[in-house]
Amino acid sequence: MIAIIDYGAGNLRSVANAIALLGYDAKITSSPDDIVKADAVFLPGVGAAADTVSSLKAHGLDDALKEVIARETPFFAVCVGLQVLFEETEEGGGCQCLGLLPGKVRKLPAGVKVPHIGWNNVKNTRAHTLFNGIDDDSFFYFVHSYYVEPDLGTEVIGTTDYGLNFTSAIARGNLVATQFHPEKSGAAGLKMYDNFLKSAIRGN
Repeated sequence: MIAIIDYGAGNLRSVANAIALLGYDAKITSSPDDIVKADAVFLPGVGAAADTVSSLKAHGLDDALKEVIARETPFFAVCVGLQVLFEETEEGGGCQCLGLLPGKVRKLPAGVKVPHIGWNNVKNTRAHTLFNGIDDDSFFYFVHSYYVEPDLGTEVIGTTDYGLNFTSAIARGNLVATQFHPEKSGAAGLKMYDNFLKSAIRGN
């Protein structure tokens, strides 16, 4: 079963539609049991990190996420879903996130339009199955005001230039996450989801 985490916000339907286009069935769920038992898990994200963390905790989903990651269940986080995995964010004057990955979330620098909305290219910095069949420097769709700054132990597999060279895709074991929205990124985004699901569900 493919689980899309419903914590009361997020770009759930767009992610579900993208997965359906690829020929997979996915379940939108707020049940921790569903999430822990899933073969693959998606954490979409829209909005503020603090609200996302509070909502995940209110639904009892923070512990489910910890278990999923500890079990190395294939896991894909998107946008704010990526940010809340880290230790803390500067957003809203600063707040603690879930602390599942080492590092912080920083505000995009002065001098660029914030939020960063629209298409930008992603440089594949290290070979990873997520980028199989996707041209280097392909364009993906972004909507964000903050970016992650991972510490050691998290593999940066994609970067993007927007006022600075920031991390836009990471991997750690069976966990992958992107600052951009693959479900809004046309053929390249669908290919990325397909790469993830082929590895997660079919083992290739």
